[in-house]
Amino acid sequence: MAKRQTDILEQLLQLYPDPTTELVHHNPFELLVATMLSAQCTDKRVNLVTPALFDAFPTAQTLAQATVEDVRNYIKTINFFPTKAKNLVAMAKMLVVQHGGEVPSAREALEALPGVGRKTANVVMANAFAIPTFAVDTHVHRVANRLGWATTKTPEQTEQILLKKIPNTWWIWGHHLLILHGRAVCTARAPKCGECPVREQCAFGKKLKQ
Repeated sequence: MAKRQTDILEQLLQLYPDPTTELVHHNPFELLVATMLSAQCTDKRVNLVTPALFDAFPTAQTLAQATVEDVRNYIKTINFFPTKAKNLVAMAKMLVVQHGGEVPSAREALEALPGVGRKTANVVMANAFAIPTFAVDTHVHRVANRLGWATTKTPEQTEQILLKKIPNTWWIWGHHLLILHGRAVCTARAPKCGECPVREQCAFGKKLKQ
C-alpha cells in the first residue's frame, strides 16, 4: 500500500521539485509566529504582514515586552487578529520564561505554548528542526481524501492515517507536496482534474470519468 502513496508523491515531486513552506522566515521564532498567523489565513497574506512585525519584534524577548494592542496594529489584516495578537504575546512570554527565548523542538513543549496546536507544532518541528512530522491542514486533508488515501472527517484523523500509510522519509516532503497540489490543482472548488498528473490514480478523478 505504501508504494502507491510514494509513487504518487514521486510524480508530484516532478511537478513541484523544491517543496517547502511558502511562509517567509529566517529562524524558528519567525516560523512559529508566521505559522500561528497562518491559521485560517493564506500564506500570501501572512507574508505581507510579517516583515514589519519582525522588524518591530525580532525576538521572543522583544515580542514578550509588547502590548497586545501593539501587536494588533501590525496584524490587523489577518483573520482573527485580536485573538492571535493575544496568543503571540503570551507565547513569547512563555518562551522567555521557560525556554530562554528559544523555540523548543519537542512536541509537548510546543503544544504547551498559547495558540499552538498540533498542526502548528508539526510545521515548526518539520521546517525548523527537520523532525519528521506530517502536518495536515485543510489542503492536505482534502487532497488525501480525494486521492482515496483516507476517508476521514477531520485533519487530525487524516494525519493518523497518513502516518501509517506513508514512510516517514516522505512525511516532510509529502506534507508540502499535498499542500502545493491542493493550492494549484486540487482546489476546493473547481479542481483542475484535467491538469492533474495523478488523475488516473485518484479516486476522485476516476469518478469524474464515469
